[in-house]
Amino acid sequence: MSARHFLTLFDFTAAELRQVLERARELKTALKAGEVQAPLPRKTMAMIFEKSSTRTRVSFETGMAQLGGTSLFLSPRDTHLDRGEPVEDTARVMSRMVDVIVIRANSHAMVERFAQHSRVPVINALTDMHHPCQLLADIQTWIEHRGPVAGKTAAWVGDGNNVCHSWMEAAVQFDFHLSIATPKGYKPDAELLKACATHVTLMHDPKKAVDGADVVVTDTWASMGQEKEKTKRLKAFKGYTVTTRLMQRAKPDALFMHCLPAYRGLEVAAEVLDGPQSVVWDEAENRLHAQKALLEFLLA
Repeated sequence: MSARHFLTLFDFTAAELRQVLERARELKTALKAGEVQAPLPRKTMAMIFEKSSTRTRVSFETGMAQLGGTSLFLSPRDTHLDRGEPVEDTARVMSRMVDVIVIRANSHAMVERFAQHSRVPVINALTDMHHPCQLLADIQTWIEHRGPVAGKTAAWVGDGNNVCHSWMEAAVQFDFHLSIATPKGYKPDAELLKACATHVTLMHDPKKAVDGADVVVTDTWASMGQEKEKTKRLKAFKGYTVTTRLMQRAKPDALFMHCLPAYRGLEVAAEVLDGPQSVVWDEAENRLHAQKALLEFLLA
């Protein structure tokens, strides 16, 4: 039997995603109660990161330790990945030595190539196209604060980037509607938009997208690797800052989310990020619990 991978939210069924999040809730409750749950003794997780990370690395390493396993971290300078050795060969070798491989990469296509030749599960910890682990934490947070999300509405304001793509897939898998407001020229992937059309609406007006929303989400305007575009992007995204006034167009009890790091005064006003509707710190913490449940699902 070939290994199960988690490269996008579409790699799991909707029922499996709900199962993972229910287990994440249980693991979080157990941890807060001081209970030790270590279902993955002697399991080893390898992490290959081509991009820097704070939340992703800390949550995966801490999570694997709490589950009873061990982890090792490899930066680009520590491997021959696609630098003297084909990705396929690295996958063949590493997957004979470890139990799960977590990759944070520049190219989603590279992670797909790696997974095709891996004997063990491969987890996408962020690529240029998707960030599914972030969405596990986001949906867990939304459910914790507001209950079931089916039939509700989320608003995405900003760049049609990798996190936006995963929010689109989440809308389909968890059966809510996502209104996306992006500047012209920064919309999400056209093929994915078509695949998610039943649950996603694209527009260019942030006010219209946020009207009546249950949750408002944004992200940095210039992601890693786009630093040279910063000046151009600051001009293009003028008017897309999530302000208090914009939040007032959403439902009175609407939540604000951001995957972090956040830049106060750019994509979000400080009073929103640090305000009572913001759940960004719960969202960040839930990376730990959701990824523990994911690791257990793939390995136990």
